[in-house]
Amino acid sequence: MARERDPFPAGALIVFCALLILFKSAVGSVEVPLASPRPRAPLIIPLHFNRINSSRAQAGSRRLNNFDVRRYLKEEHPALPNAHMRLYDNLLTNGTVTYVPCSTCEQCGNHQDPRFQPDKSSSYQPVKCNPDCSCDSDRNQCVYERQYAEMSSSSGVLGNDLISFGPESDLKPQRAVFGCENSETGDLYSQHADGIMGLGRGQLSIVDQLVEKGVIDDAFSLCYGGMDIGGGTMVLGRIDPPTGMVWSRSDPVRSPYYNIELKKIQVAGKALKLDPKVFDSRHGTVLDSGTTYAYLPEQAFVAFRDAVIDQLHSLKQVPGPDPNYKDICFAGASRFASELSNTFPDVEMVFGNGQKILLSPENYLFKHSKVEGAYCLGVFQNGKDPTTLLGGIIVRNTLVTYDRQNEKIGFWKTNCSELWDRLQADGAPATAPPPPSNTTNLAPDIAPALPPLPGEIEIGMITFDMSINVTYETLKPHLPEIAKYIAKELEIDFHQVEMVNATSKGNYTLIRWAILPAGSNKFMSNATAMEIINRLTKHRVQLPENLGSYQLIEWKVAPPSNRSWWHQHLVGVFVGVMVLAVLGLSALLAWSIWKKRAIGPGTYRPVSAPVPEQELQPI
Repeated sequence: MARERDPFPAGALIVFCALLILFKSAVGSVEVPLASPRPRAPLIIPLHFNRINSSRAQAGSRRLNNFDVRRYLKEEHPALPNAHMRLYDNLLTNGTVTYVPCSTCEQCGNHQDPRFQPDKSSSYQPVKCNPDCSCDSDRNQCVYERQYAEMSSSSGVLGNDLISFGPESDLKPQRAVFGCENSETGDLYSQHADGIMGLGRGQLSIVDQLVEKGVIDDAFSLCYGGMDIGGGTMVLGRIDPPTGMVWSRSDPVRSPYYNIELKKIQVAGKALKLDPKVFDSRHGTVLDSGTTYAYLPEQAFVAFRDAVIDQLHSLKQVPGPDPNYKDICFAGASRFASELSNTFPDVEMVFGNGQKILLSPENYLFKHSKVEGAYCLGVFQNGKDPTTLLGGIIVRNTLVTYDRQNEKIGFWKTNCSELWDRLQADGAPATAPPPPSNTTNLAPDIAPALPPLPGEIEIGMITFDMSINVTYETLKPHLPEIAKYIAKELEIDFHQVEMVNATSKGNYTLIRWAILPAGSNKFMSNATAMEIINRLTKHRVQLPENLGSYQLIEWKVAPPSNRSWWHQHLVGVFVGVMVLAVLGLSALLAWSIWKKRAIGPGTYRPVSAPVPEQELQPI
């Protein structure tokens, strides 16, 4: 059974939030009130990774990463509080309507957050029935309905309310039209996320609405983290393109989807023997952040598959993780994504202007969920559809800028997991991280370069903060198990790993771990410390899928403690002395009681019994 082709989401993201809003096209035009122009600073939003099953247990629903954004629908509060909204890119959407489950929903699943309550929002306004929309049976309010290829659906009414993007944005809360769900079926009903956020073209797109209001420029950017690393950034608005960004023309007249001019694919430096027109049929080559994998026309897929297999003489082909799909998988490679280029070939996409972008193995492979060190092609045949569809896997660790105003899309290889910090510090991407030696200038640097430790210092402890996408109550019983996984992946003794503290952050947990010197040593060498830090920053610690995903927040090194043995063990000594004192007093009390019982109150003597003579004392 071949994998079912995904519908065209046109830049949609699944939203996992406290209160969610999403937008789709084909609903008809809805008037959105205009605001006065203002400086158009880009809205920068952090994205966070969520580990998912690579086997795609749910047919027709494949996810790549999860993301984090802050938003809130204004309810009866004097001020807009902060709220986290997690976004999942998924293959369920195909346009721009944003929608969330509402309290009036009669058939909605149990999702991450409480349903939106329109009646408790003083700023909520229903979108009244008008000639440009479909109306309810009473012709009072605009309605929407969406059905998807995998047999899921969403329907409800359109409303208008304030949306806030959190404290890290300079953008003030803005009114936007969104769908208030009254019914959902299929994967939309069972998914953990609350709803869908669309970034495609159309009057109900969140991008179009913000552009129409004049609060952002007509552009946005997405940057997805790499395999098993995650993180990233979404930018609504324009940023200065970094040096080395590769551009392709995107023709909005050609199709409503974000298309690019792909002319050639090269595997291990050799071009596939294909007519360039193969990538220009029907909708052409569509770039979609909401689709997980890549789908090629039959001729292009066969050529790509054969070219990759020809380069893998040292690997063994194995069955895929799901027997329902004929996945092409190989075993015998490294289990670390940063080392896959040693085994799998590099791939290049060449655009119409002659510019090209390098795809590392993580850009066309996904991990086998049942065989360690095995990977499967994340590129599939697009059925009988001649359209080329490039999903999120293609742009892992790639900053993708959708410059809608200038009708072009840019690509820049970078470490997306670290890009958020650079954007916050500089307002725009800095120079790209240094590339690996076996790649071109556009190759991604999976882990940031580590600064050398100053001199030969003695390191007494390494601490690092780990954010795990699981609640503390769920995670607490598994903490010893996580410590063992950390020790295993860092190749250190289990007793060197200690949990310093854990803080509940709602739907995720922040844990601080400490790595101590081995055995009775007071410090570890620079080389040992750098090796541990290197493994941490390359995200080599891999947790079981049932424990959620994690993100490394920061790491620090500390010198050995200069306190004496007595100071270091003062608490232990004090507790020991107290225990001995208590035991001693208990033993003394027990001996006293035993002695008293043994002697008794006095020895019985008969009245006639002789009494020893006693000397009388003078008066």
